[in-house]
Amino acid sequence: MLYYLFRYLHEHFHIPGTGVFQYTTFRAGLSVIVSLLIAQIFGGRLIKMLQKKQIGESIRDLGLQGQLDKKGTPTMGGLIILLAILVPVLLFARLRNIYIILMLLSTVWLGLIGFLDDYIKVFRKNKEGLSGRFKILGQVGLGITVGWVLFFSDEITIRQYVLPNGTLSEIDASKIYRDVHLMITTVPFMKNNELNYGDLFATAGEMFNGLYSILYIPIVIFLITAISNGANLTDGLDGLAAGTSAIIGVTLAIFAFVSGNALLADYLDVMFIPDSGELVIFCTAFVGACVGFLWYNSYPAQVFMGDTGSLALGGIITVLALIVRKEILIPILCGVFIIENLSVVVQVSWFKYTKRKYGEGRRLLRMSPLHHHYQKLGYHESKIVSRFWIVSIMLAVITLVTLKLR
Repeated sequence: MLYYLFRYLHEHFHIPGTGVFQYTTFRAGLSVIVSLLIAQIFGGRLIKMLQKKQIGESIRDLGLQGQLDKKGTPTMGGLIILLAILVPVLLFARLRNIYIILMLLSTVWLGLIGFLDDYIKVFRKNKEGLSGRFKILGQVGLGITVGWVLFFSDEITIRQYVLPNGTLSEIDASKIYRDVHLMITTVPFMKNNELNYGDLFATAGEMFNGLYSILYIPIVIFLITAISNGANLTDGLDGLAAGTSAIIGVTLAIFAFVSGNALLADYLDVMFIPDSGELVIFCTAFVGACVGFLWYNSYPAQVFMGDTGSLALGGIITVLALIVRKEILIPILCGVFIIENLSVVVQVSWFKYTKRKYGEGRRLLRMSPLHHHYQKLGYHESKIVSRFWIVSIMLAVITLVTLKLR
């Protein structure tokens, strides 16, 4: 909102200093500062309110070190994260931007699903929370919506540059260009690193050319469901999900800045996505919200984010990656979330297989998700979190290296 106000003041009244709001970097800086302040100021007050209303986490005794000490710790702290994201974005971003609209929709959508789950657990005293099928239905609904918009909206474009003879050229800001709607993604570690989803069906014949939407939308649904559930499972130790998400958020902010800047995209020879630079404001608000929340969520945690925060974090990260055409990098960038997810799948599958075959269920890990396995091995919670953060940083660096390593 402030973007439009200051642009109006600059264009009509020429007030000195109002033009600075036209710069993405300036608004991104304001976004992260306001996000941190909201998390700090609102966070403390929310925690006191939750404590007063005795909205605490119910802990099931799993025999983990220090686990019962967390009983009664306020939950639903994800409201801090949501507020610290939404307010700066509404203040500083261009709200007519299709990508900002998609990100706001994804944040509120998954935040509401998580809030309903936490509400049922806390106020209805139902430990199961929202039924699993309703969670999946909500994630699928968001996947269909995001996939449909990305696939069919004419506002979703990439820039192609044209030589005088009419042929497409390498990205070069000095050439004539056209913004076209193409479903192209980036393939890491390859020289010709763009993949058109339509080409996947090209070899099957002309009659199958229009069917690639049938492939793309399920991919979006799968990624949103997998990563949001992975973030939810990762939120089992103090600071683990928030810190990991902040690291991923910084990486995606860099991708958004490069993809939305014609000169940088030209220099790095990457796909230029018009208007995607506005996502930097969203990314900085996201990182600020995660870091601000860590003030209260680092060990020993004063508040837990609950599903209100964890489901939203995973969904936000996935939709950001889809918009900047880096979905193929999600297995690397979100490696911690995926490993946590897989550890549960493998543990449950192996237990059922051995029970069916040998009459007695066996486990590959001491406990799942993976972070609980290390707790069972005797590692302190803060050491596990720190090492998972280090792994996340390593994966983020590998992801960023793909900008030049081909």
